[in-house]
Amino acid sequence: MSDGLSWVDAEGARLAVHRLGPSGDITRPVLLLHGLFSSAQVNWIKYGTAARLAEAGFECIMPDLRAHGQSEAPHDPSAYPPDVLVADALALVDALELTDYDLCGFSLGARTAVQAVVAGLRPRRLVLGGMGLEGLSGWARRSAHFIDAIDRFGTIERGDPAFVAQAFMKTMQVDRVATRRLLTSVCDTPLEALAEVTMATLVVCGAEDGDNGSAPGLAAALPHGRYAEVPGNHMSSVTRLELGEAIAGFLGG
Repeated sequence: MSDGLSWVDAEGARLAVHRLGPSGDITRPVLLLHGLFSSAQVNWIKYGTAARLAEAGFECIMPDLRAHGQSEAPHDPSAYPPDVLVADALALVDALELTDYDLCGFSLGARTAVQAVVAGLRPRRLVLGGMGLEGLSGWARRSAHFIDAIDRFGTIERGDPAFVAQAFMKTMQVDRVATRRLLTSVCDTPLEALAEVTMATLVVCGAEDGDNGSAPGLAAALPHGRYAEVPGNHMSSVTRLELGEAIAGFLGG
């Protein structure tokens, strides 16, 4: 049983990698990428998703993204070239010597997972959580919402569309300089690029989550996509046991 913390040196930042679950030749690793302002602990571990996958026989490998969690959050602009998170995902797969594995991302992690597949990763199966078609192709608009929340941090009042983002940043003690630089590095995903996502893909989304557009639309646009609905909105769906059940059922099917 693996259960601990290790480190991977990516270009410009040292990344924390959390593991949970059985390890060895007879288990299947799954690389899990969390969402913006979150962490491996909050997105995957705290509410039981990783434990459910470990129970199903998967070794959960959960990095904290650059500028998040326990990973380094450099302020140097050179540490944030275009789509640096995609480069980090490729570096993680290489450093961890993953060959036969599954890939799962939530929100920003889902966008990163899609772009990493387009860039050459070939997981056996792919899971995209909290993501819709418009969240991939229209990322610039979504990013602008969070950059605005960073720029107005501390002045945003309840009722403002950016209030929830501000509250989550406070809870997570986000490094706003680093995450702002990270946000400007993220690029849109052309819809035609989805044709390259040829593995079986589950798009799983909260019933009240429209933050990143149409999840059923994304599933329909993928060559081998399917859609699953779980309870909750963009923030609360990760707290529900149904998310882990949906992912475990798909990956174990």
